[in-house]
Amino acid sequence: MTEKKNVLELLNLPKEVKFCKNCTVSNQRPRISFDDKGICSACNFAVAKRNTDWEKRETELKKLCDKFRKNNGEYDVIVPCSGGKDGSYVAHQLKTVYGMTPLAVTWAPCIYTEIGRKNLNNFIESGFNHVLGTSDPTITKKIASLAFRELGDPFQPFIYGQQNFPLRMAHAYDVKLVMYGENGEVEYGGDMKNANSPTRTLDDHDKYYYKGMTIESLKKYNILLNELYTFSGPTKKEMSDKGTEIHFFSYYKYWDPQENFYYAQKNCNFEVNDERSEGTYSKYASLDDKLDGFHYYMMFVKLGIGRATSDAAHEIRDNKIDREEGKALIKRYDGEFPKKHFDTFLHYCDIDEKIFFEIVDSWRPEHIWEKQKNEWSLKNPIWK
Repeated sequence: MTEKKNVLELLNLPKEVKFCKNCTVSNQRPRISFDDKGICSACNFAVAKRNTDWEKRETELKKLCDKFRKNNGEYDVIVPCSGGKDGSYVAHQLKTVYGMTPLAVTWAPCIYTEIGRKNLNNFIESGFNHVLGTSDPTITKKIASLAFRELGDPFQPFIYGQQNFPLRMAHAYDVKLVMYGENGEVEYGGDMKNANSPTRTLDDHDKYYYKGMTIESLKKYNILLNELYTFSGPTKKEMSDKGTEIHFFSYYKYWDPQENFYYAQKNCNFEVNDERSEGTYSKYASLDDKLDGFHYYMMFVKLGIGRATSDAAHEIRDNKIDREEGKALIKRYDGEFPKKHFDTFLHYCDIDEKIFFEIVDSWRPEHIWEKQKNEWSLKNPIWK
């Protein structure tokens, strides 16, 4: 029997579920905060964005590019990019508008989808130099299965590589500027200390993305250091000695995921999926990996916040839909089981269906879920 997890303590969640009065996100999102009017930090940040002097920010971006531009044909900026809408937008802007010479860097998904690989190829063929990082699949599978049990998230090996491989490539190619797309902590609601900063530190990097399971800690699960090297990045000292800087494009340019999609579609031949993604209503976000759906499903299990909740909340903040529309979309799609790739997931993590659901239920916090007539349901859904 799988041991029940104390999710409240592990994730430091409040016992009483409250929803933002403007969007659809709840206070169960880690590190999010609410003001005295019941408005979440992400919504307040969205208002601040609309009042930001973006001409001034673009001047800062131009100065940053001037600082790092090499003008000799060598790469002068690393852009982490899966071939999705956001990375495509950032890379294309830096190359065509700001005169940089980007090297696009991709950490391969655990299991590529057909549309994910097609979009990556489309992006490269639209005019970019590119490096693809892959790892020993036997180790990746082992970490995914381990993380599913220990973190309630099989996506962790991808997170390691996605965050660290671009930094490793920056050092390999002697590039001092790494330009990520959005700062998810502030765009989606989290620790707001970098809300008005274009950068983040490696300490933030570890805090937000490792969830208490550092790469070094994997040694106790009989995974060797040489097997983990591919997933690791440079140390703080190495970053400092090299003068490597991490920046977010969303600090310099108004960030709108839907507009990024239109831009990438026009300039990098980005294609939408033929069908909506399970658990939400959109067809153009997080299309690359067959494990994506289980990452979002487990977020729903642990927090009561699924993919549709996150998508709707962002679109409310961007004035694309209103809150009532968001609530209706959440009621219809949030928490939908990702059945399309279920058999593939079981095989990948080397578990059977019984063990899968034992692990899932071990991560259901009692303050969010109740079981009636042998079915789980949310105690306080937003639509009631």
